[in-house]
Amino acid sequence: MTVAADWLQLPSDHLFGVSNLPYGVFSPRDGEARVGCRVGDRVLDLGAAAEAAGMESALVWQTGTLNAFLAEGRSAWAAGRAWIVEMLTNDTRRDCVEPFLYDLDAVTLHLPFEVADYVDFYASEQHATNVGSIFRPDGDALTPNWKHLPIGYHGRAGTVVVSGTDIVRPTGQRKGPQDPAPVFGPSVRLDIEAELGFVVGDSTQVGTRVGVDQAEDHLFGVTLFNDWSARDIQAWEYVPLGPFLGKSFASSVGAWVVPMEALAAARVDLPGQDPQPLDYLRGSALFGLDISLEVAINGTVVSRPPYLDMYWSPTQMLAHLTVNGASLRPGDLFASGTISGDDKGERGSLLELTWAGKEPITLGDGTTRAFLEDGDTVTITGTAPGPHGTRIGLGEVTGTILSAR
Repeated sequence: MTVAADWLQLPSDHLFGVSNLPYGVFSPRDGEARVGCRVGDRVLDLGAAAEAAGMESALVWQTGTLNAFLAEGRSAWAAGRAWIVEMLTNDTRRDCVEPFLYDLDAVTLHLPFEVADYVDFYASEQHATNVGSIFRPDGDALTPNWKHLPIGYHGRAGTVVVSGTDIVRPTGQRKGPQDPAPVFGPSVRLDIEAELGFVVGDSTQVGTRVGVDQAEDHLFGVTLFNDWSARDIQAWEYVPLGPFLGKSFASSVGAWVVPMEALAAARVDLPGQDPQPLDYLRGSALFGLDISLEVAINGTVVSRPPYLDMYWSPTQMLAHLTVNGASLRPGDLFASGTISGDDKGERGSLLELTWAGKEPITLGDGTTRAFLEDGDTVTITGTAPGPHGTRIGLGEVTGTILSAR
């Protein structure tokens, strides 16, 4: 097992040990934002460490976003990670590392990359079945296209915010089934969506497409994601063009991006796809991820969604995203859609957990929730298998609901 240099005193089973090393962007007190790497409960200033070691690659890390590094492509990502591991496991490299380590509680974490484009998918069969059963109780839960393509929509990149950012309750039009006319006002059915975000690097040209077996060359890493949803606004607006204002007001992303290489032990086979998808969605690079999430509201765990059973592979999602010739840019982000499992306690949204508000949940303080109230804090955490029976951490994505303005 690869272990940290002795002077780091980092346990080999630490959630953020050398087998993980997620990337982020941080600023020390009175300092500018720069790219860092989480090492235990500290963060390493990669640009400064690389400069001290005489590395030309220091420039891509001496910026306030990961985008320059994302643009370098897979070979550079692999080389960069190998260099970081070597620096952290070699006692002779101490002088190039120790001066550039900061305690996490002494830094500010920022949005780790500038989001170029954002796409949200709908890749959980359990979630899609639950939602279909709620809204179409007398019809088929899954729409006819669901098992033939990864359904998705383009979201608003500019309202993706880093974990810890407060979320202002959105306002908009809504109309209940019994209302004679629509009204305007704050959403009264504000929801969460526990998801996994995939961060994309390297570029492609408009008019080209990325196949399933080439998609991994563009998958840099994963991050926790909460796609906040105003269900009442969404329900009134989504026919016939789909989500708009009910989704675009805010989406929260974790401060740490776990590289795909760190998830090698978490890769699993897909649960099975029937019917067989069309040729462009087939290939050898199909996989799922054994990632466990936990959703808490005001400190009470309300759900533990498993990514394990997601129907569509991230490589299929990326292949479908580009099959029409849409280009990729460094910093593109696509999310899995709500993650839900077979059991009630594994549902990744309040819409499902409370069955559209009919079955409220009870929090630790004795209060109940059908949907989110002002002042509620939602925190999603996640872990995945690491090497030799260990686990690695994905950090958290958290946000507190503020009153509508």
